[in-house]
Amino acid sequence: MEIKKVGVVGCGTMGSGIVQLCAQSGYQVVVSEINDQFLNKGLASIDKVLTRIVDKGKISQADKDATLGRIKGTTNAGDFGDCDLVVEAAIENVDLKKKIIGELDGICRPDTILATNTSVLSVIDMAVVTKRMDKVVGLHFFNPVPVMKLLEIVRTIATSDETIAASVEFGKSLGKTTVIAQDKPGFIVNRLWIAYVLHAVGLLEEGYASKEDIDSAITMGLNYPMGPLTVGDFTGLDILLFTADALYAELKDPRYIAPTLLRKMVTAGWLGRKTGKGFYEYK
Repeated sequence: MEIKKVGVVGCGTMGSGIVQLCAQSGYQVVVSEINDQFLNKGLASIDKVLTRIVDKGKISQADKDATLGRIKGTTNAGDFGDCDLVVEAAIENVDLKKKIIGELDGICRPDTILATNTSVLSVIDMAVVTKRMDKVVGLHFFNPVPVMKLLEIVRTIATSDETIAASVEFGKSLGKTTVIAQDKPGFIVNRLWIAYVLHAVGLLEEGYASKEDIDSAITMGLNYPMGPLTVGDFTGLDILLFTADALYAELKDPRYIAPTLLRKMVTAGWLGRKTGKGFYEYK
């Protein structure tokens, strides 16, 4: 099927990024939030990011105006009724995501693709609440959405070839490189990345090396753009811990047991860049 109109449930960090990218790519976009306060905050964030891009000379004011003109904000889920694809971008709570997907199933046309932006949760657990399991797929975007080049497409045992093909074309239209992962814990990226970062945290906890030396060893020795502890701070240590715990709960693999240091930092509210303090301090 051809995707012309996209819906996004949630206008937080991930949702607003998905909305911005889709609108910049020429799609008509409907985005919802639970109330006007959250909706206006999300839309203001998109406006601010686009203004910054204009100031840098990467797009024109006319481009910005056209992008914003393709975005419709709403607090009424019924406005998703004529969308060709709807992506839920709510917090990583499977019960909430199942509730959203179930509501969308009753609102959207039978041929509409329903997608989840989950980074770790089981997609089939959400698909089973619908009458269109073949049209439910994982579309895992990475933060910041307009910048990161990858789109991880997650295929359940019920997702159809047609849905996968449409998802791949959609990803390409956004300028993304797409990879297809099976609906297994962590998919591809987090299955590899979480174990890597936890190992780095463990080395720091053991006093094996300083945080600066651990990060420098990776950036200079492996030519990675950022070290694992810096990336952890950027992602959010609460998100890192949640994902690690979710993977361990499913796999019982000791590689995903979070170091005590990480758990204590999250308890202290040292979550990384967003709180001003994580492994590093940020002003």
